[in-house]
Amino acid sequence: YEELPSLLRREGCEVAVLALHGPYGEDGHVQALLEVAGIPYTGSGVLASALGMNKAASKRIFKAAGLSVPEGFEVSRETSPKEAFERAEKELGLPVVVKPTSQGSTVGVSIVRERGEMEGALREALKFGPKALVEEFIPGREITVGVMDGKDPRPLPIIEIKPLTGTGLYDFEAKYAPGGSEHIVPARLTEAERRAVEGAAVGAFKALGCKGVARVDMRLREDGKAFVLEVNTIPGFTETSLVPEAARAAGISFPELAAMMVRMALEGR
Repeated sequence: YEELPSLLRREGCEVAVLALHGPYGEDGHVQALLEVAGIPYTGSGVLASALGMNKAASKRIFKAAGLSVPEGFEVSRETSPKEAFERAEKELGLPVVVKPTSQGSTVGVSIVRERGEMEGALREALKFGPKALVEEFIPGREITVGVMDGKDPRPLPIIEIKPLTGTGLYDFEAKYAPGGSEHIVPARLTEAERRAVEGAAVGAFKALGCKGVARVDMRLREDGKAFVLEVNTIPGFTETSLVPEAARAAGISFPELAAMMVRMALEGR
């Protein structure tokens, strides 16, 4: 890891294309090494990457920017399941979502509908770090929007996601297994819903100071209110991934999208 900059310099690397997920790759560590080495790279910078990976910190920023987010609170390994459940029931209502504060790909996420489920949900979420988030569950549609940087950040076509796995969540299996979810692109939205979703997506992108291409995950309530869940500063680029699919719907091929990302990296640093 520490030898990465010298390795890239020896190889004559002109630009680093980041295809990394999770700690070290997505949270600003690799980005900081590349900054020190003076090597341009795709995606967001150090601060935006770190904030995007920390769901508690990014939520505070979204809220300060006037964006709607699910209500919730942080818990630690010292928090008992009884304490977490009773606070969630009182402050948020059931069901609630329990997830790691700093993790990607929906790893460690659970829905808690009754008291007996909280212990397992906390255990799963706290495998990945000392803190976890307990949030209200927002009923509605799962929506995601790719946003591309430029003079003015612009949204790609909106995608609605319908998970087809047993959990009903857009979890790791639904994201990465072929047939794990149905993607509707462009999402069937009213004009008012489209404006609300696109405005929230671009607002979240700007609030974190993202660069390149990022993906904003949201829930769209029945009343048309869009809630920002998180920003993925290095969105997936597999055959089942969402940003390439949205780009195709906008008439941008995968090679064209990759070339645009490299060009943005070279021009923006």
